[in-house]
Amino acid sequence: MNYDKLKLENQLCFPLYACSREIVRMYKPFLDEIGFTYTQYVAMMVLWERKRLTVKQLGEILYLDSGTLTPLLKKMEASGLLIRSRDKADERSVIVELTPLGEAKREQAVEIPEKISKCVPLEKEEAEQLYHLLYKILGSSDRNPGK
Repeated sequence: MNYDKLKLENQLCFPLYACSREIVRMYKPFLDEIGFTYTQYVAMMVLWERKRLTVKQLGEILYLDSGTLTPLLKKMEASGLLIRSRDKADERSVIVELTPLGEAKREQAVEIPEKISKCVPLEKEEAEQLYHLLYKILGSSDRNPGK
């Protein structure tokens, strides 16, 4: 039996996984300065753009389930970054919206993307190509959130 398919070097998933961990590691010092974890940061990016949305919508955009998102949002609410409330039209749905403090954190975060781009050894065109390829993979998972 040929076991070459089981070699780590033949797996697409491993470099994706390792790169993901490496990118998050690169973000850490910049996020520490503003008191965010990476997951809080991506949640805030969505909230800075949308201002108000349901927990379900946020989960779809971030590819996170409610078991991961709920404790994250509770912690962010306790920090004063956002408010969670029941949707008056549908009590089963929880709305998330920024507080003034959450909105103000945007100013502290605005330079992070540029700082990270200097840490990643890709030309602009390579980064754009990789971005599109990764979303092609995510799109094949029967979801295309936020679009």
